[in-house]
Amino acid sequence: MVSLTTTAEREEHVDPVDALEEYDRVPRTVTPARGVGEIGPRRQVRGATVEDRFNVIGAAVAAAAVATLLFGWLTPMTGIIGWVVVTFLCFIGLYAFLVRLRAGRLQVADRLMTTLLFSAGGLLIAALAFVVVYTVVRGIPAISHLNFFVETMRLAGPLDPLDMGGIAHAIVGTLIQIGIALAITIPLGIATAVFLNEIGGRFARFVRTISDAMTALPSIVAGLFIYSAVITLITRERSGFAAALAISVMMLPIIIRASDVVLRLVAGNLREAAYALGASRWRMVWHVVLPTARSGLVTAVILGTARGVGETSPVLLTSGVTAEMNLNPFSGPMISLPLQVFDFVKSPEPNMIARGFGTAATLILVVLILFALARVIGGRAPGLLSPRQRRAASAASLRDLQRIAERHRAAEARSTDIPPTKENPS
Repeated sequence: MVSLTTTAEREEHVDPVDALEEYDRVPRTVTPARGVGEIGPRRQVRGATVEDRFNVIGAAVAAAAVATLLFGWLTPMTGIIGWVVVTFLCFIGLYAFLVRLRAGRLQVADRLMTTLLFSAGGLLIAALAFVVVYTVVRGIPAISHLNFFVETMRLAGPLDPLDMGGIAHAIVGTLIQIGIALAITIPLGIATAVFLNEIGGRFARFVRTISDAMTALPSIVAGLFIYSAVITLITRERSGFAAALAISVMMLPIIIRASDVVLRLVAGNLREAAYALGASRWRMVWHVVLPTARSGLVTAVILGTARGVGETSPVLLTSGVTAEMNLNPFSGPMISLPLQVFDFVKSPEPNMIARGFGTAATLILVVLILFALARVIGGRAPGLLSPRQRRAASAASLRDLQRIAERHRAAEARSTDIPPTKENPS
């Protein structure tokens, strides 16, 4: 027969001496006394020591010397690109050797990965700087004249000097077209991203698949679509609005995809807290999700703008080429900066090519200005207020404090004016 005993009965038969010995055998975490146990040097994750700098500089100088020796004396190899590749490979090998002299294998791998990442970032910055500098230098003969920014090409020809004509009509056309495209794509793209995240379902999965597929859509296909669906069937003429529609087709999937990723990063507990406070779904989206993801949404808009502002193929098919100013996007051709660059550089005349590079430099400047404005509008982190918003919040808090104090004094006055009763004789 099995003996059934309760927990209390089993605890009554436990010997206190055995319990104490069992407690002593249980391992416990003990804080070591001061000075007990030597702790090694702390690993430096960020920054660089003098030894690291010496290794980098020494490996770079030695790699350049070895590459120069190979290309100049020992082998018939030539070319600046080959010299750079050989120098980089020698630098990696020499730097790994120098680090291995004083460190272990793990630190060597860590240093090599850090070097490769820094090299990738430096290569990207160098390529961008080369493109910008080369474009600006080739366009200096054109952009050094003020008329290049305030005049049009209506009275200037290919053989005219650079002090005649300009790209004011292309700048205005670009701003009008990208403005219309942003007015279409920003609300539609963000609303679609909100639908994909907050509603979901089979149709949402279908929409996400279509938007992902549209990111790889060739720009010429978008231009042909707008040309056949809008120009051929409706307007019967090329216009700035048709070009803006083609640009919107290219921008929309970028904004949807980037906004979708950003909205997924919003913490779920923020949504749950809004629901717990009694907010509806759309009020939660408007007051919690969108403000939290504002900086990321601005980045999505920037990516879409960068895709649309430099498009040439759809604009070539839909906007038309003109040398005059046109402020009406619904009537007549309206040229943009990318299309103006294409129109300039296809000419063999040196002045027209200089105008083309000057137009490209102006396009880069316009894009940088748009990015700066976007960062100013939505670049602050969630919860950070501007000085004006902080002053407004302080004034609102002061008004609330005064209203609470007035209500408290009114309540005290009413309590002193209550006549005595049998229940409350005082």
